[in-house]
Amino acid sequence: MVGYMSLEEQVDADFSRARRRAFLRRISARLRKGRTPNHLACFEEVSNKVGAVGGIRRGRRTVRLADIVGSVSRCSEFDRSFFPLRESARTKWKRMDRAFHRGEELPPVSLYKIDEYYFVLDGNHRVSVYRYHGVEWIDADVTEFRAPLPKDRKDERCPIHHHPTTGMKGAVRT
Repeated sequence: MVGYMSLEEQVDADFSRARRRAFLRRISARLRKGRTPNHLACFEEVSNKVGAVGGIRRGRRTVRLADIVGSVSRCSEFDRSFFPLRESARTKWKRMDRAFHRGEELPPVSLYKIDEYYFVLDGNHRVSVYRYHGVEWIDADVTEFRAPLPKDRKDERCPIHHHPTTGMKGAVRT
């Protein structure tokens, strides 16, 4: 006989699994001696580093979740894969997960964009739940910032690609 979980049991289990994944990723990063940072990139740090300017609203876009690398204000609450690091995320995370399981349409997230990377202004928990469930694309309202390159580096890729906070070269993969 197969036992089925209620919706509440499912969202409890999902949150526990997501937290466990964050914990295991943190341990793995420590064992690798921090060669690949496991923390979420912070928009303010990255924008200051690359000299981002502007803030032009681009409107509604469909964005690959793998291109979302950071947050504007919740950098310490999620790991690099957007798994929740803190128990305090439980209530909101479970509410988003419950809506996901019910097939409810969630509002688009709000993202800031620098180069080809996105940072969550509003919707960190939605991004986390979608990434947990393996969703590839998300609707977003995007505001784009320019990252001007110094004149002597015009032929190089944007400095964010080699930024120690993101720990990446090229597109993000989880």
